[in-house]
Amino acid sequence: MTDESTMVCTPREQGVTERVVESALWNSRYVVMVAVIASLLTAFAIFYTTTIDVFYTIAHLTHYHELGDADRATLKAQTVAHVVGSVDGFLLGAIMLIFALGLYELFISKIDLAKGNSTSKILIINSLDDLKDKLAKVILMILVVMFFEQAIFLKPTAPLELLYYSLAIMLVALALYLSHKAYSH
Repeated sequence: MTDESTMVCTPREQGVTERVVESALWNSRYVVMVAVIASLLTAFAIFYTTTIDVFYTIAHLTHYHELGDADRATLKAQTVAHVVGSVDGFLLGAIMLIFALGLYELFISKIDLAKGNSTSKILIINSLDDLKDKLAKVILMILVVMFFEQAIFLKPTAPLELLYYSLAIMLVALALYLSHKAYSH
């Protein structure tokens, strides 16, 4: 029985073809930079568009004090929906940022600045499962925000609709509880 360490060839023992193939295979990981750059650009674009949406939302509130009660209630509901949508946009931008940094750390190189910085551990990715877990947390938050955004305008008209609404809230709460339990271990 041969031991694995005896099967590894030194560069001198390898043939030229083997070195070229292994070098090409190893360097092919740099194709991931396309996804890293595209994800970063997408994150910046989402942050930009969401920030513009926030400014427009605030601009629409300048005449809030002049409105009547019914118009104020409508504008307030719309503003809350826009704010929730903005949270959704910023979370999506954060997902793209985490994804870009995670891919870079997994395939290209560890980010030295992230190791020395104790402010955020969410951007430190050690494995593909770690990346998936961090993305899943943020995606769950986006789903909760999207549910809340839709629930703002929901006006149950029948007892069964109210029951469905209550059940949906319970399922969201259960999902948050289970995700917290899963990630706290």
